[in-house]
This record gives sequence, structure tokens and C-alpha cells, in this order.
Amino acid sequence: MVTKKYEGLPDEADLTRADSLAREIFSEVANKWALLIIEALGERTLRFGEVRNEIEGISHKMLTQNLRMLERNGLVDRTVHPTVPPRVEYALTVPGRALRETVGGMCDWTHQYLGDIEASRHRFDA
Repeated sequence: MVTKKYEGLPDEADLTRADSLAREIFSEVANKWALLIIEALGERTLRFGEVRNEIEGISHKMLTQNLRMLERNGLVDRTVHPTVPPRVEYALTVPGRALRETVGGMCDWTHQYLGDIEASRHRFDA
């Protein structure tokens, strides 16, 4: 995938355009693992294993890929401490913390309407 540079053009910020930078970012960030990583980090700084322990079912590979993607997009800071063995920590950046507010709202929405969704699925599947 070729990454486009945002130069302030309105088309690049238009999520409805297939070739916009905004859609590329949205597509990368709006996946279940990225959202769960953002929620898990919250206001904390965690090591790789601690993040993995917070998210049941995530594989080492998926956690690595998503942390790299979040770091590339400026949502996560990765700090390597010069110890033996190296200690690596992850924390949300300012934009990452801002996105976490949205993710937190989605989590709240899920908790609020979980019963309604479950009932609807049951009716639909019957």
C-alpha cells in the first residue's frame, strides 16, 4: 500500500473517497485489535507482555503488527530502555489518548446496548 502525504487538500480528509488519506488511516485504526490495544493502554505505560495479557485471544503476531501500525500513525509511543534484555514499553500519544475517548464511548455503547443487540440477534436467527 502506498501512503499518501496529507497536504491540506479537502479530498484527502474525505472518508467517502476511496483514495483519501483519511480513509486509509480509518481503515488501519478501526480494527478490533487496534481498538482493544488503545483501550488496554489507556493512561498507562505497559510492556508488550502486559498488553498481551490485557487482551485475551490476541496472538503475538497480531499484537506486534498492530502496535507497529499504531506507532507508525503516531498513536502509540514505543520506548526501548537500554537494559539487558531490552525493556520495551508502550504508551498512547496525545492523539492516541484523544482517540481513546472515542473508543471508550464505543465500549460504553456496547455495554449499554448489549442486551438489545443480543435480543435482536436471537429474533433474527429464529
